[in-house]
Amino acid sequence: MDAQHLVITQFSSTAENYFESKVHAQGNDLLNLIDMVKKSSPHRLLDLGCGPGHVSLNLSSHVKEIIAYDLSEVMLSILQRVAKERQLSNITCQKGSAEKLPFPDEYFDVIVTRFSAHHWLSLQDALLEMKRVLNPQGTIIIVDVTAPSVALCDTALQTMEILRDASHVRDYSLREWNRMLEEATLFVSNQTQWKLPIEFESWVKRINTPINRIQALKDVIDVFPNEVREYFQFDTTYSFEFDVTWFEVQKNVHLSK
Repeated sequence: MDAQHLVITQFSSTAENYFESKVHAQGNDLLNLIDMVKKSSPHRLLDLGCGPGHVSLNLSSHVKEIIAYDLSEVMLSILQRVAKERQLSNITCQKGSAEKLPFPDEYFDVIVTRFSAHHWLSLQDALLEMKRVLNPQGTIIIVDVTAPSVALCDTALQTMEILRDASHVRDYSLREWNRMLEEATLFVSNQTQWKLPIEFESWVKRINTPINRIQALKDVIDVFPNEVREYFQFDTTYSFEFDVTWFEVQKNVHLSK
């Protein structure tokens, strides 16, 4: 099974879990997105790697047109169902990968991607595509888990992620994000980081982690050195904290020419 098919399979079988997930359905970042969109009143928004559509559903009353875009048809079908139930006629669902967007140049006023980029096979290619389809005055909002700058803690995080979810690619560090954004000639106008509490049992249940991998996760966490345990604030239930970062990005027009 290739990596892209693995992502589709993994999330198609767990789509309802992600729709019900408090981690994905709530958060100050969603409230900030609503405030930002209310003020700017964009015409057309791309919800990239939309999953079951929390961004689209929360922003639909403030945008004329939303395209919700994801690899998983099952995720998209949940969004279509809920949008119909709520009589939201301005959300269009479309299947595809982030690395090759089937949209014209400068098509979107706003692009939002939330907790999706760590599954993309080529983040650099996706950033270039996002830049291509963004209008010159537009904004990209990226929200994702970010890896620690300390190599030991970074290794621990990637180990946990791949044991929990075989479709995981990488949680990138702030340094990696900023380098790739700069290489894509995208300008970061705002960057905010916070800690996101993760309850272990719901974290593994959400993605249907197999029992043997759950045990492997616990075994690995048990032997993490103190520096790692302190960084992620593990408790006796194996729950912990992630670093999450909000990137607010525009085209660096002068360098793009």
